[in-house]
Amino acid sequence: MLDAGCGPGFYTAALLQRGADVVGCDASPAMVELAEKRVGDRADLRVHDLEQPFEWLEDGSFDLVISALVLHYLTDRLGFLKKMHRVLRPDGALTISTHHPTEDWQRLGGSYFSVEPVTETWSQGWEITAWRMPLTQICYEISQSGFLIERLVEPMPEPSLAKSDPIRFERLSTQPAFILFRLVKGC
Repeated sequence: MLDAGCGPGFYTAALLQRGADVVGCDASPAMVELAEKRVGDRADLRVHDLEQPFEWLEDGSFDLVISALVLHYLTDRLGFLKKMHRVLRPDGALTISTHHPTEDWQRLGGSYFSVEPVTETWSQGWEITAWRMPLTQICYEISQSGFLIERLVEPMPEPSLAKSDPIRFERLSTQPAFILFRLVKGC
């Protein structure tokens, strides 16, 4: 399994607990360090920019690639998706999650159909640049990279959130925040 954009290693740890052999990478040395602290030497973790070639990964070497909340940060999303297509076995799958396009549109305003980078300042003062794009653009890039959408999920909040954060629970129960895709290689 490949955890592309592993961040602090949450999914890497979950995959390891399920018995998977995991390779993980992230562009941030600080995130890779956090992932290493979380999983020790049980996974092959590297600092790697997802928009750069994956020359260190062989063609068809993975059953599953997970890329959680990464796609919207990439400028060359199509290039990244093609690289993931290359490293997957013929019957492999890529699972990605990203911002839901309607959430970005409702929050940012303007045209839903805009394809543009947006820089925002998060609560801790961090400046973050992410791409906003409509569902049509996401699906176009998926198909152009050779993938088919096997499943699309607009997740609902866990019921436990109703007690710990009722306002967020209500919002996430009526408005999508994220969208997930399970992609398989096309014919």
